[in-house]
Amino acid sequence: MILDTDLDQLREDLLAAIDTAAGLEALDAVRVHALGKQGVITAMLKSLGKMTPEERQENGPRIHALREAVTDAIAARKEKLENAQLEAQLAAERMDMTLPVDAVRPGSIHPVSQVMDELAEIFADLGFAVASGPEIEDDWHNFTALNIPETHPARAMHDTFYFPKGEDGKQAHLLRTHTSPVQIRTMMQGKPPVRIIAPGRVYRSDSDATHTPMFHQIEGLVIDKGITLGHLKWTLETFLKAYFERDDIVLRLRPSYFPFTEPSAEVDIGYSYEKGRRVVGGSEGWMEVLGSGMVHPNVIKACGLDPDEWQGFAFGTGVDRLAMLKYGMDDLRPFFDGDLRWLRHYGFSALDIPTLSGGVGA
Repeated sequence: MILDTDLDQLREDLLAAIDTAAGLEALDAVRVHALGKQGVITAMLKSLGKMTPEERQENGPRIHALREAVTDAIAARKEKLENAQLEAQLAAERMDMTLPVDAVRPGSIHPVSQVMDELAEIFADLGFAVASGPEIEDDWHNFTALNIPETHPARAMHDTFYFPKGEDGKQAHLLRTHTSPVQIRTMMQGKPPVRIIAPGRVYRSDSDATHTPMFHQIEGLVIDKGITLGHLKWTLETFLKAYFERDDIVLRLRPSYFPFTEPSAEVDIGYSYEKGRRVVGGSEGWMEVLGSGMVHPNVIKACGLDPDEWQGFAFGTGVDRLAMLKYGMDDLRPFFDGDLRWLRHYGFSALDIPTLSGGVGA
């Protein structure tokens, strides 16, 4: 049988050793002595099996209590020593602010992020809010509500990434092919008037110098009473002049087809040649920059609104393409290659914050 004085004395000795441990190594030595494979408390726990039931009932709880007290004391002392070590390290460390930092390359803002900030600044001045939605969409929001039913031939215009079909055999989800579903969700969440832009990532199965499987798009939507095609043209003209920071921007609207707008129009922007290069502005030639149109009555109905009361216009364009046109990039693929050399060349400083007063361009 273990005597009370033996346990009491062992407890005092171990707790005193823990409390006076000068460092983590000394504390660990006490832990091994008490709780290691050959430790004194471990030996006591092993001896319980050789005791009689009466002795085990008497000494078992006391030995376990001793182990818990020693374990808790070691943990508390360890935390105290580690905190003291950290404080000493922090007090000793010094940073020489006079050292040159030329060797440290600063980070860069990606052109896509920069252009999105520029667009948000421009449209905020026009009274537009920024809206967002999920990148994994359902078929109804991405197609059906936008006047593209299941049998509509316009679905062939979108090379869609579909998720596996559900147990019922129906198509459940897909990666959104445009940011137009955000327009649907916005119209269904609140009552008009609506003035939003919806920037974000979209996905289509396509890849070449001007197409990537993932790219960035921004769409605009206005829903109100008495909206006409004239409002659309003025908005686009104001936006493009502010974005390219030129007053000689000329627009040309060509009749086109989009299932979610009627009438629909492709928007071309005039360009001129300077030193053999095409530069936005003037009217020596035309290049397509975005698609637009009046919101189709079927889309307005799908969102629970009366098309006889509410009208609107929508437009959409690729953010990556806008960046290429403004900042002289010839290939879309390097946008997503992760090449630091490219980003250092085309990237922007964190201080290049777009403002209308100072000019949205960096």
